[in-house]
Amino acid sequence: MSIPKVTIIDYGMGNIFSVSSAFKYLGAEVEIVSDPEEILNSSILVLPGVGSFRNAMEFIKERKLDEAIIDAVTKKGVKILGICLGMQLLGSHSSENGKTAGIGLIPNQVERFTSKEVYERKIPHVGFNSLHINEKQGLFKDLPHLADFYFVHSYRMLVGDIQGRYATCNYGVEFLAAYEIENICGTQFHPEKSQTNGLVMLKNFLQL
Repeated sequence: MSIPKVTIIDYGMGNIFSVSSAFKYLGAEVEIVSDPEEILNSSILVLPGVGSFRNAMEFIKERKLDEAIIDAVTKKGVKILGICLGMQLLGSHSSENGKTAGIGLIPNQVERFTSKEVYERKIPHVGFNSLHINEKQGLFKDLPHLADFYFVHSYRMLVGDIQGRYATCNYGVEFLAAYEIENICGTQFHPEKSQTNGLVMLKNFLQL
């Protein structure tokens, strides 16, 4: 069996070390890049991220990383996994710091949790929480019922009219926690910090 080669996109806002370590643990080769040409020549892309949606998109657009990601995914069929902010960036837009357009690979939008929605809970949503999975295949194969994953976020992707395989989570309000839409995948949680369940999901992603 060939060794998968994972290309992690570095735009200065990701916890790249822990993501890289998790994939290496699973036997993958890992390359960290910030050049559009290297993105276009990849077979597996990972877009991690923590922080501001607007700042991330400004960096990504300035260096034309968005164009390379779109071409790789839509024209060459490269599979991509967005993690946390990276998942949100694959969406249509975010309301963070004013409306900001995302990369737009899926149509869902990103909005902040409101105090009314979460009731007595704190914002940000921090800690382990359970997923409700619509189909335990592909990205979600071999996961237990109500599998727990580790979240840290104040903004969340709206469920909308989601297609494909997906999982939701509830934090006072239901939000989109993960998805697999053909070759486009995303997780709001951090699989690299989610112990056994996270490793199962990352392994599933490599095998898609």
